[in-house]
Amino acid sequence: MDETKETTSSSNSATDLFKQGAACNVLFVNSVEMESLTGPQAIAKAITETLAAETPPSATIVHFKVSTQGITLTDNQRKLFFRRHYPISTITFCDVDPQERKWTKSDGGGSAKLFGFVARKQGSTTDNVCHLFAELDPDQPAAAIVNFVSRVMLGSSQKR
Repeated sequence: MDETKETTSSSNSATDLFKQGAACNVLFVNSVEMESLTGPQAIAKAITETLAAETPPSATIVHFKVSTQGITLTDNQRKLFFRRHYPISTITFCDVDPQERKWTKSDGGGSAKLFGFVARKQGSTTDNVCHLFAELDPDQPAAAIVNFVSRVMLGSSQKR
């Protein structure tokens, strides 16, 4: 009897999490314009361009919140921006780097997996921008973040 209760409560908490959304801190690395490119090719190209830059961008810690409304980024220190929101309808793809490259943290904290999402450029129907991030907290791995974003996107697209 107890086992059934645990299963029910864990599925309810997963449903609640899905409805409320989830958030964690990550390193915002870069945003790269992609024209109409999306999918794993867009993420790979954005990472290639970012890593090849003469002066690589300095990553900034941002609060990354995912909900059924979309993705909201908050730069708590306001180094690059204050807050950016990407409605779920504009997000076309989210995944880890298909080539499994890593971001070298500037604080000497080693390297972290890169991941990103592709969103329609504001005011455009064809142009995309790929937003790149790196893991910050080992308890919040890139794969888990990407899986959650994908589940939220899938759930939202079924309701439309």
